[in-house]
Amino acid sequence: MHVTRLEEHVYLIDVETAGFENFIASYVLKGKRAAIIETGPTSSVPNLLSGLEKAGVKPEDVAYVAVSHIHLDHGGGVGTLLKSLPGAKVIVHPRGAPHLANPEKLWQQSREVLGTIADFYGQPEPVSPERIIGTEDGATFDLGKGVSLTVVETLGHASHHQSYYETLGRGVFPGDAAGIYLRELDAIVPTTPAPFRLDGALTALDKLEGLRPKALYYSHFGSASNPVERLRAYADQLRLWAEVARRGVQEKQSLEEVRRRIIERDSQVRKALKFIEAHPVLNETVLGNSVQGFMQFAEKYGTVKP
Repeated sequence: MHVTRLEEHVYLIDVETAGFENFIASYVLKGKRAAIIETGPTSSVPNLLSGLEKAGVKPEDVAYVAVSHIHLDHGGGVGTLLKSLPGAKVIVHPRGAPHLANPEKLWQQSREVLGTIADFYGQPEPVSPERIIGTEDGATFDLGKGVSLTVVETLGHASHHQSYYETLGRGVFPGDAAGIYLRELDAIVPTTPAPFRLDGALTALDKLEGLRPKALYYSHFGSASNPVERLRAYADQLRLWAEVARRGVQEKQSLEEVRRRIIERDSQVRKALKFIEAHPVLNETVLGNSVQGFMQFAEKYGTVKP
């Protein structure tokens, strides 16, 4: 477990899920009180708690736990984490709130989609409804000392996805709205499992770009410079995947054929291909579930004009 101070008031905790470094990040925003952005899965909560201690954050000082969405790798650990944070409340999209209170359906669906990956993430525990804040786009939470966190609704990756903007350093925590950042390779690859909505994803990227952020804090993984350029490039990458998927569906190509064409045309994926193929999670999600998300979108909606 590694803790990195990114700004005077921003810390990154590598929660090292299943022993994988540089895979899932949790962030701590410190003012007079603290907020945690993204918990990672249940299995990583002990590492997250150790990271909080290393960052000098007492459990009673945590006011909020903000999750971008309820997928296990982002918010699966909320129920377990809150047992150690007596005063904290959870910030989540209203559509995700019921699944935090009663995560049984989420767990069953996750196991069906992810298989053994869900098992090493761990089963989520329920959150008491009185500790859940279902938020609206633009809602702001003041942490004191000039530090605040603003909700930015960013649908597309999921119908209950939201990102966060911290005003003091103009940093954006995009969750999965801006893709997966492989910082070892300085490459970005899509994360677009079904039911993915390209139109929503492109709108979300426009919203994040409009904030003119100075930093992007990826949940997968880490801080990246040149945020506006990266957001624009990711939008172009999504359009490329959408066009390949649309043609593939029209020509009745298999998943493997569409995947091959994406690899041929996407320089970011080619750059990271060996890394992705060697990673037990990314190999399944990027080259499997994400391609399927585009193909299902193409089957249902066609494509979206740039």
